Amino acid sequence: MTVRVHVEPALLHWAVKRAGWPREKLTKRFPKFDDWVNGNVQPTLKQLESFAHSTHAPLGLLFLPTPPDEPVPIPDMRTLRNQAIEQPSADLLDTIYSCQSRQEWYRDYANTHGHPTLDFAGSARVSNNPKEVASKIRSMLHFSVSERTSSATWQEALRSLIDRIENLGVLVMVSGIVGADTHRKLNPEEFRGFALADPVAPLIFVNGADTKAAQIFTMVHELAHIWLGESALSDAPMASKAENSAELWCNRVAAEVLVPLDDIRRDYTGNLTVAELERLSRRYRVSTLVVLKRLYDAHFLRWDDYQERYSVELSRIKAIMKASEGTPGGDFYNTHPLRLSRQFARAVISDTYEGGTAFRDAYHLLGTKKHETFQNLAEKIGAA
Repeated sequence: MTVRVHVEPALLHWAVKRAGWPREKLTKRFPKFDDWVNGNVQPTLKQLESFAHSTHAPLGLLFLPTPPDEPVPIPDMRTLRNQAIEQPSADLLDTIYSCQSRQEWYRDYANTHGHPTLDFAGSARVSNNPKEVASKIRSMLHFSVSERTSSATWQEALRSLIDRIENLGVLVMVSGIVGADTHRKLNPEEFRGFALADPVAPLIFVNGADTKAAQIFTMVHELAHIWLGESALSDAPMASKAENSAELWCNRVAAEVLVPLDDIRRDYTGNLTVAELERLSRRYRVSTLVVLKRLYDAHFLRWDDYQERYSVELSRIKAIMKASEGTPGGDFYNTHPLRLSRQFARAVISDTYEGGTAFRDAYHLLGTKKHETFQNLAEKIGAA
């Protein structure tokens, strides 16, 4: 006997919007969707289960009378045309929930093993001078301009920065997908990254679908949030004057950490060409958009000129990113530790071998399903 179930049309639309599906994908995956919405036919229980699984919507929520209010579980600092973004995607929510779960585990682990509280976490206020805080961060990271230009590639510079931040005691997770699901790619236009503040186990997540140059800036921006002791979801905008005070402060700190104003004033040739932007971008290991912002901060550009050039440069970067879509993601055992945080992965694996964490729980925390994958991961990061 076929069991059919009633679902309010608003819940069906909510699930599709939450999943971020375009119309073509919806029609292809569920050709009877319009019939369900119009009441011509009700979905079977099996069809609804498939729909819930595909859209990453909890099945139980589809039986509610109205769509649930599903706010971002941390302060949302993002803006789109100066308006707060209303509905987060399932990909974003699942990423935050996963990171919160990992942070909770690591906090318990750190406390059990007597890890100290981190003095810098929550040590700053937005009233502090961004230049002074930036100097402190740069010094603690040992990430001066000369030190980072020794990196042969953007990837090498990014990994060096990750290692330096993790050496401070901050978990750093960089991923362009949800968990280990390569079919669920994160959208950098929805968010750049977020910070989960904690005195013992602070965590930074960076959207790895963004360019490497943009990831470097986002990482330092989120580190500034850790310095404030405030969790935040960010898009780190730089072309708007109307920003949240904490976001504005974190942008200023990150910009000064990566491109000290005194340095850019000496290094800029005065000829603002694409070649010059790219030269400065390579020197400081930041995006050309950050370079433009610092040229504006240094009074080499008026606000209107900066806005115009920023828009042109942003379009150029998006075209480059679109052309590079489909580039292979690399070896799993090279990329997955970056998604997890090497520090976190080592802790989970070590605690599991010591008997503190069940293997089943460890598989879940590490996003693996097979013991063979767990062992290979342990060997790769030196925790076997």
